[in-house]
Amino acid sequence: MNHTKNIGIIAALAILVLAWSSLYTVKQWERAIVFRLGEIVETDIGPGLHGMVPFVNNVRKFDARILTVEAEAERYFTVEKKNVIVDAFVKWRIINVADYYRATGGDERRAGQLLYEKINDALRNEFGKRTIQEVVSGGRAEITQKLNELVNLQAKDLGIIIVDVRIKRIDLPSEVSSSVHQRMEAERGRVARDFRSRGAEAAERIRADADRQRTVTLADAYRKGEVIRGEGDAVAAETYAKAYGRNTEFYAFYRSLNAYKNTFSSRSDTLVLEPDSEFFKYFKGAGGKP
Repeated sequence: MNHTKNIGIIAALAILVLAWSSLYTVKQWERAIVFRLGEIVETDIGPGLHGMVPFVNNVRKFDARILTVEAEAERYFTVEKKNVIVDAFVKWRIINVADYYRATGGDERRAGQLLYEKINDALRNEFGKRTIQEVVSGGRAEITQKLNELVNLQAKDLGIIIVDVRIKRIDLPSEVSSSVHQRMEAERGRVARDFRSRGAEAAERIRADADRQRTVTLADAYRKGEVIRGEGDAVAAETYAKAYGRNTEFYAFYRSLNAYKNTFSSRSDTLVLEPDSEFFKYFKGAGGKP
């Protein structure tokens, strides 16, 4: 009885082990391949609980998240045969698990090495088409775009897709840096001098125009002032003439009194005149008569 019971327990345990061995779990960030005696029978298996035939099938799981390959800083030649030191990285993920396994054996480091080689080749080609000034001053965005296109085409054979390729840093070797900086400084100086000369030319043109407008404005104002002054003088002369015409004797007397007041405004004023001068006629008597 005990022997039969032991056999039943062993059989139950064997069934449990077989059942447990026939199940496997693929996590949310993983993709899996099922093999049968070393041959791929099912690929790109998504997350969840799955079954297989134990001892016949086996499962390999792969990380399907975005991964990063940090490329080591390398020297590349520009079109002038000058060295630049470039530090870049690439972000990638698996899109075809079967192709990825066949190309890399499922080894993430092997995949990174293959990508690193492709990035190096692409960087060497792109930098070889450009000058140092183009690379340093503004060609990085264009190079990055080209790298994404080229490496993505080559990476399809590996069953992966390139999410992004970025150049972190572009440095110049010490023997090249000083000469490049001098050329860039000279170029910036030339541009600055050009802007300054254009500004001076514009300033002279503005000043000349302002002087012309000032001269025209003053001349016009002087002309208008002279016209108004002439009109005023004419009105004044007409007024004086009318007033003088009403009483010539009183007007002559009034003008003489004003002349006396202005002439003898100070005790130190001195006049040398003949006694019978016309100037003193109103000192002689009323109406200028003795």
